[in-house]
Amino acid sequence: MAVFCGSATGKNPAFALAARDLGRLLAERQIRLVYGGASIGLMGQVADGALAAGGEVLGVIPHRLSVKEITHAGLTDLVMTETMHERKAKMADASDGFIALPGGWGTLDELFEILTWAQLSIHRKPVGILNLQGFFDPLLALINHLVEEGFVPSHHREVLITSERPEDLLERMTTFQSPIDPDWAIDPSLR
Repeated sequence: MAVFCGSATGKNPAFALAARDLGRLLAERQIRLVYGGASIGLMGQVADGALAAGGEVLGVIPHRLSVKEITHAGLTDLVMTETMHERKAKMADASDGFIALPGGWGTLDELFEILTWAQLSIHRKPVGILNLQGFFDPLLALINHLVEEGFVPSHHREVLITSERPEDLLERMTTFQSPIDPDWAIDPSLR
């Protein structure tokens, strides 16, 4: 499961605890964590939670960020990439689904790119938001506004699974079936 999250912990200490708990939960369910490879911020917390529970953790980090984000030294496996685009593609290929935790520009970039890929049927994997303490409420309101204004088909909105509880989110993601017709993408080579 790929987890997109911040290289900072943010102001709310509950986010770091939740990231660590999610990592632990993934390990307990024998779900490999795929994430951005850093030892800092929420990224480090989710990895540490999985590793402490005996889980398998794959980090994917661009060479340029390996110093700034401080590559995690204790991972099961590490892939170094040349670009952010390569990082995202490798994370997507190595994952059975995607979860967003609180984060900044990079987290939102990863979330929206993977949602776009789902819309184009490039993948049919579940995409979830762990909406800790309402962190993503403003974003979810915007997404609903996009649907209301006709820019996102309502059944495409169903691709995004949200929950405030990691156990509930994982349960819903394990039973996910994409509502998007795989023939919807205009160019078959995009699939």
